[in-house]
Amino acid sequence: MKVLTCLEPHELAYSEATVPELLRGDTLLRIKRIGICGTDIHAYEGTQPFFTYPRILGHELAGEIIETSDAESFQQGEKVTIIPYFNCGHCIACRNHTPNCCVTMNVLGVHVNGGMSEYLSVPSYSLVHGEGLSLDELALVEPLAIGAHGIRRAGVQPGEFVLVIGAGPIGLATMAFAAIAGAQVIAMDVNKERLSFCQKQLNIQHTIHAMDADVLQQLTAITNNDMATVVIDCSGNSKAINQAFQYMAHGARYVLIGLQKGDISFNHPEFHKREATLMSSRNATKDDFNHVIKSIKHGLITPTTFITHRIRFENLATTFATFSDPASGVIKAMVEMD
Repeated sequence: MKVLTCLEPHELAYSEATVPELLRGDTLLRIKRIGICGTDIHAYEGTQPFFTYPRILGHELAGEIIETSDAESFQQGEKVTIIPYFNCGHCIACRNHTPNCCVTMNVLGVHVNGGMSEYLSVPSYSLVHGEGLSLDELALVEPLAIGAHGIRRAGVQPGEFVLVIGAGPIGLATMAFAAIAGAQVIAMDVNKERLSFCQKQLNIQHTIHAMDADVLQQLTAITNNDMATVVIDCSGNSKAINQAFQYMAHGARYVLIGLQKGDISFNHPEFHKREATLMSSRNATKDDFNHVIKSIKHGLITPTTFITHRIRFENLATTFATFSDPASGVIKAMVEMD
């Protein structure tokens, strides 16, 4: 089978490998779709935390079951997606029903080799039924679940002003599920085209260009002088993360979905007087995946509108470098294997 490996930053190479042997507790998939996400791009650029080279990238997947050892409710030939965060099952996080932040987490395409290959063997517990969704939709369930989990972490209530910083795919997913939760969503980004996408595709009423000189004044006007009761960073940009503390209302919650390598710095008295809450949001859970699938089936979100580029797997190595270029206009690139 053919695989595509990131050998080191800015270097991708195809090679031939043997089809994985099916082990007890695993399921063999034929990969059909691969969504390209920020993690893949950051790994390619050498800026992804918790990462070592060489590595086969890819964790936003749709596949077909070829053979399974013990996934009793799944059938050969069934179209599925997977939860690509492989957990130990016995650490404090797993015992407390938060396997998404397992102490010894192995994320597909980050800590272990991912899905940029024709076949992939995965733990059977990671399988998620396709529920009749298309291959494209199944490959997008995982990034949507990241956004859905962040909204659940924030405890978003109807009518709240939720400021989402970063209008990449994860930011868009977060905005969509904030809207589903009944929030008044405010989108902030440095890219005007992406803000326009928020308005046209997600019906986001309030958008702010992050480089405007009067960002605080715009937020004040939108929120009737209150500021945002929920601030969520999806940019992974250290300057944006640190700056966003000033956008919080008193009593607000600040959720970090985006990840960067540096330190967080903020004014303690300003944070303290707000009795603010700071939390991270890592990965997603089975409940989040189910919430996404149900939302797609009920027409609450149309994930395929995020797909702006399609690439054949055999052409991926030569086009991958363009995905991080704002001029390319990429929102979500989808790799087709068949």
